[in-house]
Amino acid sequence: MTDGPLDRIYLDHNATTPVFPEVVDAMCACWGAPYLNPASQHVFGRRARRVLEDCRDRVADLLGANTSGANADRVIFTSGGTEANNLAIRGLLERPGTFSSPSSRPQFIISAIEHPSIAALANQLSNVGWQVDRLKVDVNGVIRIDDLTRQLRPETGLVATMLANNETGVLQPLAELAAICNERGVPLHTDAAQAIGKVPISFQKWGVATMSIAAHKFGGPLGIGALVIRGDVHISPLLFGGFQQGGTRPGTESVALAVGMCHALEIWQAKRTEFVDRLRHLRERFENTILVGYPEAVIIGDKAERLPHVSNIAFVGLDRQRLFLALDQVGIACSTGSACASGSSEPSPVHIAMGCEAGVILSALRFSFGVDTTAEHGDDAARRILRVCNDLRRQNHA
Repeated sequence: MTDGPLDRIYLDHNATTPVFPEVVDAMCACWGAPYLNPASQHVFGRRARRVLEDCRDRVADLLGANTSGANADRVIFTSGGTEANNLAIRGLLERPGTFSSPSSRPQFIISAIEHPSIAALANQLSNVGWQVDRLKVDVNGVIRIDDLTRQLRPETGLVATMLANNETGVLQPLAELAAICNERGVPLHTDAAQAIGKVPISFQKWGVATMSIAAHKFGGPLGIGALVIRGDVHISPLLFGGFQQGGTRPGTESVALAVGMCHALEIWQAKRTEFVDRLRHLRERFENTILVGYPEAVIIGDKAERLPHVSNIAFVGLDRQRLFLALDQVGIACSTGSACASGSSEPSPVHIAMGCEAGVILSALRFSFGVDTTAEHGDDAARRILRVCNDLRRQNHA
């Protein structure tokens, strides 16, 4: 993705992906129809409702959820991944029949590398009396299964572990973690926002209680996400004031946004093998070029299984904020970490949890490729990055 005379190169697809043109067309067709309020009982509402529910069923099917029987899994449309995470966590911790007040100090376990939408919520819950503990990760950024076994207790109310880390791209042993939780009768929520489309998704086989996704991470529109809820799991709502989505998430749903998210998922499903192979090749070529041109560079998490499009690189000896600004000036869009923590100069909690050295933590940037990133983009970006890095290094030694 380029823009303007500088030929800007967008390498921040983990923050947001450009919307697929086919998705834009599908949403415009919805607005043009138009599909009106799906909660209305007249013919216009019923027509919109059919389209909305078809999208809900199709999204569930594409995510590997159980779509049949009286105990079918549910898909709840939300405004995005952050709302889906909050709905899952608050809804599971406060669901009827479990811990009803913080005075009993139930335990909530998260990994030490969670996205800010979960980590910040955990901090808030801790401030009002909930007991929050964090799972350790190894030097590769993989959650330690033995630490989960050690920390689970009778008063554990919920565990939350992501599927793929948003900074390093490292994949987590989700099925093994869920199996341990299920054996102990503890629900597990997973934030799968970064992994959708890039790895095979099988909600039912993983055995998790809930899973969140965000459409803008895989070529869909901003403003919509979803929470997938296992058929035997009940959660309490965060919002009140309507009967939509069984009261779990009241409010008028957007048919066009649901169609857009569904269509983006279908595109990824149809082209995932092609997309993933090309993205992995781009990343490997990019990383090899960087390592040759800047031997001090460290690829964070490269010893673990990673998402195919994410490269978290520490340019040891340089300051990440200064490097980030310099790269923006030469047309390279990247990130110092999670977009939801954008602007923060604090060291990455993910890198700290991994035990990275200070020189690595303070010099790391995230590059994430997209399906519209070409080999020429990757090569050009690497050349610009190396030129900036070597210029900054010379300035440091001047």
